[in-house]
Amino acid sequence: MEYNKDNMLWTEKYRPSKFSEVKGQKDIVKKTEQFVKQRNMPHLLFAGPAGVGKTTLALVIAKNLFKDSWHQNLLELNASDERGIDVVRVKVKDFARTRAIGDVPFKIIYLDECDALTKEAQQALRRTMENYTQTCRFILSCNYSSKILDPIQSRCTVFRFRPLDEKELMAVVDNVAKSEDLTLTEGAKKALYKASNGDCRKAENILQSAASLGKSITEEHIFSLASLVKPKELKQLLEMAIKGDFIKARERLLDVMLQYSLSGLDMIKQIQQEVWELDLEPKKKIHLIDKCGEIEFRMVEGSDEFVQLEALLAQFAL
Repeated sequence: MEYNKDNMLWTEKYRPSKFSEVKGQKDIVKKTEQFVKQRNMPHLLFAGPAGVGKTTLALVIAKNLFKDSWHQNLLELNASDERGIDVVRVKVKDFARTRAIGDVPFKIIYLDECDALTKEAQQALRRTMENYTQTCRFILSCNYSSKILDPIQSRCTVFRFRPLDEKELMAVVDNVAKSEDLTLTEGAKKALYKASNGDCRKAENILQSAASLGKSITEEHIFSLASLVKPKELKQLLEMAIKGDFIKARERLLDVMLQYSLSGLDMIKQIQQEVWELDLEPKKKIHLIDKCGEIEFRMVEGSDEFVQLEALLAQFAL
């Protein structure tokens, strides 16, 4: 079946298929490339935040190890969809117990978001990993390794992924921009990094949305599509409150939330980041960060968002 690449999501269209194309995680890429060259590897556990290359690297390993037969020798499952013990007992075992197709030494089972697996499913997985090492290797991926049972972790080589830094993310953005004939201002690039926070998938999705508005992309496009307040606007708002103009700051806060369609939790996260840029003594900044944490907790517990944001502004005014 032929796919029209123009209609693809850019996260898939620009997904690397070679080790040299993977940005960030240099040490991890180097070690996994050696596993492929030796045609042998242990079970792997990839831990780290979303959009930093865990699934991409698992697919790159499979494509480079199995070449044209990678589809037949790779079972890709998402534990968020199928998280019960039956998945391990049926799908995983059925795939693991048969030998690989071609002259490859083993098959690969890639289990994404495996921190969503129930404890019972993880216990079943532990035995399966032990019993089928002759024919199969597991690559597990999760956001939090602490949610994976210790016996599973001890059976794997654990690789901890980190968000891409600005230089690494901009290499990806520049490649996409060149291929799609886009022009980004320096402000747009900085805004894109701030909006994605090192999440490559998020950056590509924002960029694809911005490209639908035109070939020239500015800071304004990125902030509006990412539902982020411009740092300058937020800083002015907070400085109003600090100077004692509480009513005006409160009105501006409501305007900003409506303009950018932000939730209370979105606002708290941005305010917390902006506190460090304020012209205040360190002790006062620490006090305000503490208040941000307290207000966020109240919101998560179900308190009214705008009342809590007013309470936070009152702390700035005090």
